[in-house]
Amino acid sequence: MIPAEPQLLDNPAVAPPVLWWLRLEGLALAVLAAIAYSRTGSSWWLFAALWLLPDLSFIGYLAGPRWGALVYNIAHSEVFPAALIVYAALLHRPSLLPFACIWFNHIGVDRLLGYGLKYPAGFGFTHLNRARPLSPPSAIAPPQ
Repeated sequence: MIPAEPQLLDNPAVAPPVLWWLRLEGLALAVLAAIAYSRTGSSWWLFAALWLLPDLSFIGYLAGPRWGALVYNIAHSEVFPAALIVYAALLHRPSLLPFACIWFNHIGVDRLLGYGLKYPAGFGFTHLNRARPLSPPSAIAPPQ
């Protein structure tokens, strides 16, 4: 899909060394969330069972790239698991903390792997990466 904003193809979302720092932040978030989860006493089976839950937000893309990006970004933003922690603390509901830790870990791993928040231009256009159109087969030189 060619984005409505052609400049997205010309400019990288983010380039090294900033990209490395953003991915390192993802690693830090994932590690801290796993450590925090281990302190909750919850089952690692629960962690494994719920870890991919934020990826159900891909369903939003059935309504188009604009809605898909919105739904995906809501599920992959650190704002909502942070709000869940605040809610758990204010209402004295520590049973909610494992869910926030799983959610943070998922987001951290995604960032580490380069999966960023989405732009409405298309699924491959993120704050960490830009999709590039594939070169036509005729442009690829045969090996010599």
